[in-house]
Amino acid sequence: MSESPREFVQREAGSRPLRGPTGVLIIILCIGWSLFQLALPRWLLLSSEIVRCVHLAFAISLAYLCFPAVRRPRTRSILQRLGRGRLAWLMTDEHAGWLDLVLALTAAGAALYLAIDYEGIASRMGRPLPRDLLVGSVLVILLLEAARRALGLALPLIAGLFILYAFHSESMPAVLAFRNVELDKLLTKLTLTTEGIYGVPLDVSASVVFLFVLFGATLEQAGGGKYFINLAYSLLGRFRGGPAKAAVLASGLTGMVNGSSIANTVTTGTFTIPLMIRAGFPAVKAGAIEVAASTNGQLMPPIMGAAAFIIAEYCNISYLEVVRAAFVPAVISYLALIWIVHIEAGKLGLSPQPAADLPRFRDVFPTGLHFLLPLVFLITQLVVFRCSAQLAAFDAILVLYFLILLQRLRAAARGDLGWLQAVVQSGADIALSLIKGARNMIGIGVAVAAAGIIVGVVTLGLGNAITEIIDVLSGGNLLVMLVITAAASLLLGMGLPTTANYIVMASLTAPAIFHLANAGGYHIPLIAAHLFVFYFGILSDDTPPVGLSAYAAAAISRADPIRTGIQGFTYDMRTALLPFMFFFNNELLLIGVDDPWHAATVLGAGLIAMIAFASCTQRFFLRRNQWYESVLLAAISLMLLRPGLWEAWFALPRTSWYWVGGGLFTALLIRQRWQNLQSE
Repeated sequence: MSESPREFVQREAGSRPLRGPTGVLIIILCIGWSLFQLALPRWLLLSSEIVRCVHLAFAISLAYLCFPAVRRPRTRSILQRLGRGRLAWLMTDEHAGWLDLVLALTAAGAALYLAIDYEGIASRMGRPLPRDLLVGSVLVILLLEAARRALGLALPLIAGLFILYAFHSESMPAVLAFRNVELDKLLTKLTLTTEGIYGVPLDVSASVVFLFVLFGATLEQAGGGKYFINLAYSLLGRFRGGPAKAAVLASGLTGMVNGSSIANTVTTGTFTIPLMIRAGFPAVKAGAIEVAASTNGQLMPPIMGAAAFIIAEYCNISYLEVVRAAFVPAVISYLALIWIVHIEAGKLGLSPQPAADLPRFRDVFPTGLHFLLPLVFLITQLVVFRCSAQLAAFDAILVLYFLILLQRLRAAARGDLGWLQAVVQSGADIALSLIKGARNMIGIGVAVAAAGIIVGVVTLGLGNAITEIIDVLSGGNLLVMLVITAAASLLLGMGLPTTANYIVMASLTAPAIFHLANAGGYHIPLIAAHLFVFYFGILSDDTPPVGLSAYAAAAISRADPIRTGIQGFTYDMRTALLPFMFFFNNELLLIGVDDPWHAATVLGAGLIAMIAFASCTQRFFLRRNQWYESVLLAAISLMLLRPGLWEAWFALPRTSWYWVGGGLFTALLIRQRWQNLQSE
C-alpha cells in the first residue's frame, strides 16, 4: 500500500500536527533549535563538540515527539489485531504519548552527556566508567530507533549490521576479518569521541547544513517556491510539452535550496503532475518526469541534498571548489532532461498550451525580483567576499527576514493590512520559517548521526578490507570497479536519505576507488570519487523497488509506483552516465580548466553529448531514429565526453574530437530536419 503525498512530506518534516500540549512543545523546541543555530555564526561561541551534542539533542528528541512509533497502515492493522486495541497509543498521529516524552527526554540527555561531562571524559579517555558505557549504550539504541521513526528501517538496519559485524569480525571470511571489538572500545569510539556519532558529518550538519536548510524554508515561507513555479511556467509553458518542461525548471530552482528529492517531488509535483496529465502526458510519464527532475535537484548547488558541505570536509577542499566541480554536470543533466521532455512530447504529438492558460513572463518576473536578492546576496558573500558558508547563509537569512517584513509593510501601505497587523504577521511568518527549518532538519540530523555509527566501525579496520574486496572482485579493472561501486551505492541507498547514503559510501567505497585508481596509474582527484558515489546515491531515490520519490509521485498521479520508478530511472540514465565520464574526464568538473573559453567549450560539448545520449536512449532525435543513427548518437556522446579516449585510439588531438563530434551532431540534425520537411 503506497503512502500518500502527505505521509511522504511527513517522513521528511515530522508527522504529528502542531496541536495540543505536545504540539506546543514541538513548536518551542523547533524555534529554540533554530535560534540556537542562528546564534552560532555571530554571537554564541562554543566548542565544536558542545555544538554537536546540542544539535543532536534537538534532532533526536524532536524525532520522538514528531514521529509515532508505528506509522505504516499495514503494520498498524497487524498490531491492532494482535493487541486488540491495547497498542493504539503506539500509533497516534495526534500527539506524543507519555512514552514518547520519556524517550525524547532520555535521548536528549544521552546526547548531551558528552557535553555535560566533557572534561571528565577527556581525562579518562580509554578508561570509561560503567556510567559512560551505560549512557553510550542508551544513546546508540535510542538513536537507531529515532532514525527508524524518521527515516524508515533501512539506515538503522544497516548500522545494526555493522555493529554486529564489529563484534563477530573474526568469524568472517579472511578478506573481511579483523580482531573482534570489545563493547567498551566500540562504545568509546562511537559515543565518547569525534570519530563516531559525533563525527565530521554531524559537525557539518550543525555548523552549516542547518542554516542552508533554514534559508530554503524561509524562502519557501516568503513565497519564493510559488514564484519559481510560476516563473518556470511563464518561460516554458508555451512550448510543446511546456508543463513538463516547466516542472523540470521549477524542480531545479526549488531543488537548489530544498535539498530533498521527496519533499521536492511533493512540493512541485502537487502542481506540475496534474498539469502534465491535462496536457496529454500519461500518468506514469508525468510522475516519472517529476521524479527525475526532483532527484536531480540534489545535484544543484548550493545545498546538493545537504551533502555539499560534507563533501568539502571529506575532500579537505573549500565549499566553493565543490560548487565549481558540481556545476557543469548539474547544468547539462538538467538541460538534457528538458530535451527528453521535448522528445516525449514529440512522440505523443502534443501541442503547446494556449497562451491564455499561462502566466506571462513580463507579468510574473517583476513580482518576485525580491526573491532573487537573497540568492544573489548569498552567492556574492561566498564568491566575491569569500565569507564562510556559515556566515553567508546567516546573513542571507537576515536579508530574507527583512524582505518578509517589507512585504507585509507594503501590504499595509496599500491598505490591505493594518500596520500593527503587518508587523504581527511578519513575526508569524518568521516563526513559521524557524519551525519549518527545524522540522526539515530532523531527518538530516538523525541520519548523519546514525551514519556516524557506520563510519566508526569502518575506521576500526573495515576500510582496508573494503579496498581489498573491490580490488579482488574487479580484477584490477577500473571500469568494473566503478560498476561495482555504482551498484553498491544504488543498493545501499534504497530507503536512505541522500546525505546518509553519501556518508556511508564515502566511508566504504570512495577512498577505495580513489586509492585503487591512482595505484593503477590513473591520476584521479579525490572529489571525483566522492561525487561518483554521491550521484549514484541520488539515483537510488527513483530506483525500484524502494524508490521513495517514485512512490510520492505515483501517489499524486495515481499511477503504479514501480512503473513510475522504472520510467524515471530510464530518464535518469543520462545522470548515471555522467559520473563515469567525469571520473575519467576531469574537465567536466572544471579541474584544470582556468580559461573562460575552455570552460564554455567543456559546457557546450557536455550539453551536446547529453542531448545525443538522451536521443540515443529514447531512440528519437527530431524523428524516430534508425538503428545506425542511435549508434552514431552514442559515438558522438562518447567523443564529446571522453575526447581523451579517442585521442588515444586515433592519435588526433583531443580538441579535434570536439569539432568531429559537433560536426556529426550538426549533420544528423540537418538530415532529420530535412526528412521531417520532406514528410510534411
